[in-house]
Amino acid sequence: MNPDSERQNKGNILIVDDLLENLQLLSEALLKLGYTVRSVTNGRMALKTAKVKPPDIILLDIKMPEMDGYEVCRTLKIDENLHSIPVIFISALDDVFDKVTAFNLGAIDYITKPFQIEEVVARLENQLTIQRQQRLLEQENIKRREAEEVLYQSRALIASVLNSSLDGIAALQAVRNPETGNIEDFRCLVVNPVIARAFQRTREEMIGKLILKKFLSKIESELFNSLVEVVETGNPLERDFYYETGNSCWYHFIAVKLGDGFAITIRDITARKHIELALQEANQKLEELANQDGLTHVANRRCFDARLQAEWKRLAREKQPLTLILLDVDKFKLYNDCYGHLAGDDCLVRIAQTLQKLIRRPADLVARYGGEEFAILLPNTTLEGGLKVAQSIQQTIRDLAISHTQSGVKEIVTVSLGISSMIPNREIQPDILIGNADKALYDAKEQGRDRFSINL
Repeated sequence: MNPDSERQNKGNILIVDDLLENLQLLSEALLKLGYTVRSVTNGRMALKTAKVKPPDIILLDIKMPEMDGYEVCRTLKIDENLHSIPVIFISALDDVFDKVTAFNLGAIDYITKPFQIEEVVARLENQLTIQRQQRLLEQENIKRREAEEVLYQSRALIASVLNSSLDGIAALQAVRNPETGNIEDFRCLVVNPVIARAFQRTREEMIGKLILKKFLSKIESELFNSLVEVVETGNPLERDFYYETGNSCWYHFIAVKLGDGFAITIRDITARKHIELALQEANQKLEELANQDGLTHVANRRCFDARLQAEWKRLAREKQPLTLILLDVDKFKLYNDCYGHLAGDDCLVRIAQTLQKLIRRPADLVARYGGEEFAILLPNTTLEGGLKVAQSIQQTIRDLAISHTQSGVKEIVTVSLGISSMIPNREIQPDILIGNADKALYDAKEQGRDRFSINL
């Protein structure tokens, strides 16, 4: 820190004396001790200097020409900006009357001449210490008043929020067993009108009462233990719960630890819940429609592709087989040409329903693969199992005895089937299974149709 800063920090002193030797003596001594010193030789200069930059203390002589020290002090004390500057008189006048006059005018000390520098410094330091303490006290008082105002406004704000909030807000304190320390119930500390209405009581009837455990037993008894966990662990709790009251029945709450208790906010989400449930139902229907073939009402190609990917990953982990059957209605274009497209649609629907009845395991999937082609996905099924399914499909379709006079294969609708089976591997894509089944289906058609073929 430089010397100017040190002097500024030590104190800013204004010396007023018409005797130059006194000014020089005091100024040199105080400058050496680290004070910032200004000096003037008359009262009017003292007042002007003080107005330009108010000092921390004024050392003021009484006997001066034109304007004596008493008049200077009297002028300072009636000035709104200067009245708080401490004044120490330094005078050769040693009469009690002079001293009393000085103190009556507002002086804080009186030093008689001839003076000792040590005495002046000691009294100066004492007054500066008092001045600093007064400033600190004033600052503390200002801070205290500001804090009280903030506290008052905060309380008013909290009360306004509690009373106007559409959410239920409450604070509760744990009531513990004196012997075990376990929480037995919670005492209401703060309750807003929304909470009070839910309990069908007034706030005054709830404050200080133990009613939570009994109330929660009507909703869900485990909720009480969950709230105990909030207090004991400090982990917040957030969830929905069902409680019928008036036109409302669904609520959402957040509970957080507060001292040896918890604060809770409860919101009526009945309207939102109804919308969510309706949206969930609508989404489920949309999902079903998105994965369902519009004509046959079995799974569509999109659903098949997604299921194949999922089963491929699962069975690769489990190292279990996956079998695929691709099925094609023989000579279906001729069927449409002969009987018409409406009859063709009806034929596909009957075949799809037949396949759905035959393939019953939950993990199995029947899907319309495209046009008159269907795919049957058989997880956890070996090639032998797939052959049995293919034989059953072939025979059941024959048993439908759907007339097809233009087939050239038989007088009834028949199908050709391609079968492929393998244990999925993460190193290869499931397209290989489709490719093998498609090649087997092609072979079945080349061999005369109304049969199945295998390609591994």
